[in-house]
Amino acid sequence: MSDLPATGTPARIHWTEGDVERSALWRSESGMPAPKKVVIANDQTPADLAYRLACEGTALLWRGDFQNARQLLQALARRADHKGDKGRRAKTPKVPASAAEAFHLHRQAQSQRARTLAMLLIPFDADYTIPLRRAPDVQQACNEAYGRADQPFVASLRELLGLIGAHEWRKNGVEIAALDARIHPHYGVFSPIRGEYVDLVANAPLPADASLAFDIGAGTGVLAALLAKRGVAKVVATDMDQRALSCARENIHRLGYDDQVEVIQADLFPDGRAPLIVCNPPWLPGRPSSSIEAAIYDPDSRMLKGFLNGLADHLAPAGEGWLILSDLAEHLGLRPRDQLMAMIDAAGLAVSERHDVRPTHPRASDATDPLHTARAAEVTSLWRLSAR
Repeated sequence: MSDLPATGTPARIHWTEGDVERSALWRSESGMPAPKKVVIANDQTPADLAYRLACEGTALLWRGDFQNARQLLQALARRADHKGDKGRRAKTPKVPASAAEAFHLHRQAQSQRARTLAMLLIPFDADYTIPLRRAPDVQQACNEAYGRADQPFVASLRELLGLIGAHEWRKNGVEIAALDARIHPHYGVFSPIRGEYVDLVANAPLPADASLAFDIGAGTGVLAALLAKRGVAKVVATDMDQRALSCARENIHRLGYDDQVEVIQADLFPDGRAPLIVCNPPWLPGRPSSSIEAAIYDPDSRMLKGFLNGLADHLAPAGEGWLILSDLAEHLGLRPRDQLMAMIDAAGLAVSERHDVRPTHPRASDATDPLHTARAAEVTSLWRLSAR
């Protein structure tokens, strides 16, 4: 759990209600510390006051109608986005000196926004029921994300809505055209909604020996399933995250590939060598701020470097490594192409071919996105690597 401080003791949140000192377990998947100052809020709390308190770092523990809490969160989001804030003169935005500065300013703004919106808190009973009027049944969504319940706790409403959204993704699944089937992502496991990288793996020519493949960082298991569908006799998919392992195993079983795909816990490579090793690491160097961001941000490019540096020792003779990587980091000034090529060369690898595709997701064409210039230039590539 991310709500444990360094001592390993579960974090608690404290507040005064009706002149009585109270406390409860604090949960935060993003690792946000328990707010030090907490006030009670209800249906009569004005949105402007709530926003001012949230910006100051004061959390609001909700005691009113649940649906009104959702409306208040929307009002806080509008204020955080400087919409509908009458009488406030918009500040002249700072012009970033570089793409990297624009990215860091964007992340900083998003982080501040997330902290502010996370200040609206919801109480939970020990069985994941919410003791508020018109509260939805969230027991299944919470069980999927948190595991078995054992005591009351407090969490942010924004996090709860994320849990509910993840539950809907898991229930309904994501249609993967290359599989002609749906993949069902679990909470905290990145959803394969960007289909271009899946299509690259679906269309790249398999090596002559397709008897065995390793899928490094399996996630939902979508690439392992795709390799099995393409006829690879045996696929070993690895991951370190327990949620990802559970998600991949469930998807592989649902798709009927249990006999072809084995999902195991391993830090990058399993034992042995394979004619084909596939890896789709996080695309941006940086520190993730939540579990779901671990699929996007790779601190110091650890996974990318680990895959490249270990690839030659795990490839069978004449084997291929497929690195699936966006060049967004290059356009953001976070990792130049020369640095990637130097990593490949230092690992004793050679590039035999590269397959490129342009993303089709909405952000690539959204001119209002602060990172639009970089996103519009982005290309996702499948690098076919071999040992020198």
